[in-house]
Amino acid sequence: MEITNDIYYIGVNDYALDLFEGQYIVPNGMAYNSYIIYDEKIAVMDTVDAKFTLDWLSNIKKVINDKSPDYLIVQHVEPDHSASINDFMKTYPETKIVSSAKAFDIIKNFFGESYINRRMIVKEGESIGLGKHVLNFVSAPMVHWPEVILTYDSYDKVLFSADSFGKFGSIDANEPWTPEARRYYVGIVGKYGAQVQILLKKISKLKIKKICPLHGPVISENIDECISLYNNWSLYEPESKGVCIAYTSVYGDTKKVVNMLAQKLKANKCEDIAINDLARCDLSSAIADAFKYENIVLATTTYNADIFPFMKTFINGLLERNFQKRKVALIENGSWAPLAAKVMENMLANSKDIIFINPVITIDSSIKEENKKQIEILANELCK
Repeated sequence: MEITNDIYYIGVNDYALDLFEGQYIVPNGMAYNSYIIYDEKIAVMDTVDAKFTLDWLSNIKKVINDKSPDYLIVQHVEPDHSASINDFMKTYPETKIVSSAKAFDIIKNFFGESYINRRMIVKEGESIGLGKHVLNFVSAPMVHWPEVILTYDSYDKVLFSADSFGKFGSIDANEPWTPEARRYYVGIVGKYGAQVQILLKKISKLKIKKICPLHGPVISENIDECISLYNNWSLYEPESKGVCIAYTSVYGDTKKVVNMLAQKLKANKCEDIAINDLARCDLSSAIADAFKYENIVLATTTYNADIFPFMKTFINGLLERNFQKRKVALIENGSWAPLAAKVMENMLANSKDIIFINPVITIDSSIKEENKKQIEILANELCK
């Protein structure tokens, strides 16, 4: 696939993958992206997952025929992007491998080789000329690994963005960019908002016509919108004034409360609502919803003097990703000693800028008339 006159896509799609990183469901597969810049000198941008090494090497040959690349640029050393390095370097023994100093340490950890005699270490602000194309390197530590570099081609105004601006799904998945890019960002990068902010400030000085990430489609339209979303996500600002409801229910009574609250919210013209049954939904989607919405309702049962396990896992997932700047309502259910609200509030005690919304609703096994009034009050508060 031609990206520009001189830049070609040589990546692969993994349609058979069920769990990315062993935890994220990917119903539309996953793309492992790699690119070639064909100039007086030839640069290959990253490799692909080991399952696709032969396909990838074939893709390279289709572009350059019998020529040999001058550089293999490794922006990120996770194995889905670096596992084909050794085979590539054996195929092209004259090629130099270009990356950060930290990357070569990790390459040796994974593959037993650090390419002392064939490596070129680059730092922030350094560049390599290929002819008319000049590759400028941008350091991006902890977005989301410490070795990461990005590469900006100043001739075609293309940013090779490593794992930033990626998404779940194959490159040809027929789906909107934002939902799966959000789920990817929150799951993979979400903890590192401060580091993403530093990166965004660096690239704000660049004129960018295309973004070539290591996962998902090449971004050639709505670039400002994508960067704006990344700014929002990395500042932990909500995208929507709506409501995310995350709940667990043992015998159905907590679910009844949730459904009643949802009806009241809609009656109050608050229709942007996401409801997640944590025992049955995809956890990464539920966590992404919590980062999308301004208002979060956590509804669960007291369980073993604690909270129901799926809710505990969910809240821990939020905390691991620096959950903050949200309004949180609590609903608890308990037949003799309800403790869930207190446990959830304590779990969120160290999160920044969390506002707890009253009333806290306590269900004693089943809904009572008093609870119905509380649900109406809570719906009014959430819709303000």
